[in-house]
Amino acid sequence: VFPHNVHHQRPSVQGAMLIFDDQTGAPLAVVDSGLVTYWKTAADSVYGASLLARPESKTLLIVGTGIVADSLIGAYSALFPKLERILIWGRNPKKSRPLAALHAFQNADVEAIDDLEDGVKQAEIISTATMSKQPILDGKWVAPGTHVDLIGAFKADMREADDALLTRAEIFVDSFETTLGHIGELLIPLKEGTISRSDVRGDLYDLTQSIAGRSTPDSITVFKNGGGAHLDLMTAKALSNWGM
Repeated sequence: VFPHNVHHQRPSVQGAMLIFDDQTGAPLAVVDSGLVTYWKTAADSVYGASLLARPESKTLLIVGTGIVADSLIGAYSALFPKLERILIWGRNPKKSRPLAALHAFQNADVEAIDDLEDGVKQAEIISTATMSKQPILDGKWVAPGTHVDLIGAFKADMREADDALLTRAEIFVDSFETTLGHIGELLIPLKEGTISRSDVRGDLYDLTQSIAGRSTPDSITVFKNGGGAHLDLMTAKALSNWGM
């Protein structure tokens, strides 16, 4: 992870995956990790949202202006056709406004906003994709019934949501093994006793099998997208097959 790559017009996360045939060991493909991240991250989050967010949701807020934020606009538009507004907030309006203009073709109105609190209060789905180490999403702003999709925090010292949000919400993850002990979003509040392991109600398997899910229409749901390596592998295999 190279946070200062923004100054060189390069993605912050750099990497590549070498894919081998699981029967013969033969190398099949070298896949740019940025390409994997672009498709996998959005798919993981929007699939979680399809199982947790209210299907009639009309307003989506995306917090962030990078490559992941760009991919989320199209992904959410595809799975939530009733969306009427997509709001984009970033620390730098010089990035959020061009990103909104790039997606002017969407059925929903895509607009850049300057006031994060106001955007959070309007949104029925919130997706955060930042490099923040300190919480930027205040739980007091989030309205009942909102679904919150947390993507950006992927290291042990990173968080996007504050304690107020986590204590108000029903929490879910994509995978227990790749989130609870590795990512600051949950690792830090678990260590501090703000939340307990039992507060994390299920993962994608549980959601898919209807073992867990939103309890009431007014519940706030939080989905932590930890981006496990198993999802990278699934996406890379699909991309390598498609490329052939």
